[in-house]
Amino acid sequence: MAKNYPFPTYLIPLLLTIILLISTVSKTKGWKTMLPPELAIDKSISQNLRNDIETIQLASKDYGNIMQEFPAAVFHPSSINDIASLIKLSYNSSVPFTIAARGQGHSISGQAMARDGVVVDMASFRKQRNGVGISVHEDPFIGYYADVGGEQLWIDVLHKTLEHGVAPVSWTDYLYLTLGGTLSNAGISGTTFRYGPQITNVHEMDVITGKGDLVTCSSQENSELFHAVLGGLGQFGVIARARIALKPAPKRVKWVRLLYSDFSDFTKDQERLISMDGIRTQHIALDYLEGMLLMHQGPINNWRSSFFPLSEHPRIASLITKHNIIYCLEVAKYYDEQSEKNVNKGIQDLLQGLDYVPEFYYEKDVTFVEFLNRVRSGELKLQSQGLWDVPHPWLNLFIPRSQIMDFNSGVFNDIILKRNITNGPVLVYPMHGSKWDDRMSASIPDEEIFYTIGFLHSSGFDNWKEFDDQNRDILQFCNDAGIKVKQYFPHYNTQEGWANHFGIKWRSFVERKHQFDPRMTLSPGQKIFEYNPNQRFKSLPQ
Repeated sequence: MAKNYPFPTYLIPLLLTIILLISTVSKTKGWKTMLPPELAIDKSISQNLRNDIETIQLASKDYGNIMQEFPAAVFHPSSINDIASLIKLSYNSSVPFTIAARGQGHSISGQAMARDGVVVDMASFRKQRNGVGISVHEDPFIGYYADVGGEQLWIDVLHKTLEHGVAPVSWTDYLYLTLGGTLSNAGISGTTFRYGPQITNVHEMDVITGKGDLVTCSSQENSELFHAVLGGLGQFGVIARARIALKPAPKRVKWVRLLYSDFSDFTKDQERLISMDGIRTQHIALDYLEGMLLMHQGPINNWRSSFFPLSEHPRIASLITKHNIIYCLEVAKYYDEQSEKNVNKGIQDLLQGLDYVPEFYYEKDVTFVEFLNRVRSGELKLQSQGLWDVPHPWLNLFIPRSQIMDFNSGVFNDIILKRNITNGPVLVYPMHGSKWDDRMSASIPDEEIFYTIGFLHSSGFDNWKEFDDQNRDILQFCNDAGIKVKQYFPHYNTQEGWANHFGIKWRSFVERKHQFDPRMTLSPGQKIFEYNPNQRFKSLPQ
């Protein structure tokens, strides 16, 4: 008698992959009929196009691992001129095709995808350039700077500039991202409160517009394009090169964490510390400040860094049990041989009078590179366990300072605790609005101090919707409570949502799109503007 065996659930992801591969095969067989015939005729372009299953599959996904959109082909450029030629070909075509530049694919909602269009593989371009995309120079007026290809990784920028004893001052927490990718968003971390986002540390750029023109721009030359592209979500052009400001590089970092049981004390001390300027006070100035939540669901040391010693885990766990949520303040001060003798006293003077829980003070002394590259070891560990390429239903927000206590009450102490599913890092730290440039496309709250909140969830393929539902609840609460939230890595399903996001910048954003990408072919995955291949110059929303 035949036996009935239950279908093994662990085979479901494999089955889904096979179905997607079959779908990809059927879609890629006829890609030439989907794109203008000029692509096949122009050998300089067609020879660099790929439409094999593996290439299409890779370009159809991103770090978020939630959305999937298949391009018709993937372009592997061998030069900047190749990218310009591809874009110009689309612009001049009777039926234009969409184009998305893909660096590391670290987007979370399909922002670097191009359904039925062409994805430009900037990673393959970087490998082909073989390290020649970064050069360091000195100018008598602006000092040291680095000319960096948009396809280059920030980790490589760090190593190359350190050879000259200099380095950028504004960083992201994770360095295996492309320069073009972070500058298209903003590029933020705990260094932003002091040095501004990465987009405010750019002197000049070469940009390939949606018309296929390669344009050099700065705040003095072609300034409208310069300010549009920085924080512009890839809507106005592909960043071919950026000139990044550099300063003398420190050798080591004093790295400190303090634990708080009260959110009000935690934010009060954060705001105090970011407002201390070493020039105007007797204190040294910090170089980095972030904060995070510690809760029962997540490990005490998360993948972003293994900081707390194992011997302290029981004490910290006991504190979490007592208060449900503990708030961790994280600060760092850079130093070198000249400042080494004063750094310890400076840190202690700076932290004197802070209201953290007594006896929950921790510090490390690490090299500058170890500190900046602190997330890498966690990534490699997750990769070895097969836990890196999983869904990441992240939610990143900017919250005005005046409403952060309401957010804490309604989100951290209500939604998060009730749902009891948050298992990844939750970041909470302030920055100064005056460190941003309002002429740039990036949209931030209209207050001098605002907080960045990052829910950096990881999930399984079978439960990511639970986190997505929680994200929706958080956004709905903000809307109902009148919290003037802005999304970082924004994702909206309607143009009304985008208009609300950009606020008073929306009109200029639309005008810039009409000026620099009138056929709306660039970065369609952002879903800001409607693409219509059958209409040559579609009117843009007002």
